[in-house]
Amino acid sequence: MDKSDTQKVPPGEGRSGMQTPPVVSPEAWETARQEMLIKEKELTRARDALAAARRRMPWTAVEKNYQFEGPQGKATLLDLFEGRPQLILYRAFFEPGVFGWPDHACRGCSFGADQVSHLAHLNARDTTLVYASRASQPDIARLKARMGWRMPWYTITDSFDLDFGVHERHGHNVFFHHNGRIFRTYFINNRGDEAMGTTWNYLDLTPLGRQEAWEDSPAGYPQTPPYKWWNWHDNYDAEPSPNPKWVEISDAGEAAFRKRPSQD
Repeated sequence: MDKSDTQKVPPGEGRSGMQTPPVVSPEAWETARQEMLIKEKELTRARDALAAARRRMPWTAVEKNYQFEGPQGKATLLDLFEGRPQLILYRAFFEPGVFGWPDHACRGCSFGADQVSHLAHLNARDTTLVYASRASQPDIARLKARMGWRMPWYTITDSFDLDFGVHERHGHNVFFHHNGRIFRTYFINNRGDEAMGTTWNYLDLTPLGRQEAWEDSPAGYPQTPPYKWWNWHDNYDAEPSPNPKWVEISDAGEAAFRKRPSQD
């Protein structure tokens, strides 16, 4: 047996001193769950309201011509959009001096990268997610292959990280390309990064949001019915329009859902 194996704590051990909650009947447990559900719904509504306020944030223009290195060579900030109007750029720490180099990126950044959902769903909502570090492209390619990551990942070559508040700490910057100009629309870092990974949380950071009809968005923002745009991640290009059968199924499912009491 490896020595390290003898040092592992068996599941449950070391927790004998926990002050656990009371054990109650299933009926009492259900009452407690319903009380908690009220609070959870309040949080959901507050999160939706926050995202609506975020969509009304002022923008600031990006005036510098930032340059990156990508798998195909030199790239501008506009190139990183990949032809879509929205860009979320995460500054990950993978470079000399970072703990783990050269085999790994920062453990926190790697933890986040492991949670990134399939990008086809974000792309279907006109949004591109990219990572950027100061490591070279060969190093980044090697890291992605080792870790199984598939997001586009660029090399920072100028003052981008300093100018956008990510030279010392990680963070997500959100940009929008409109009428030939690039604008910075939002920024999160620290614990704000913890929520990132799901398509929904990414979209809630963007100026256009989820682009679904139930959202509180400014007039003229693109919106479609919920559920209809969903697709298998390998089928968006093959089926650009909502599948009539899926529209029928999702309509029936939504109607049944709405008949249930106290649903959001």
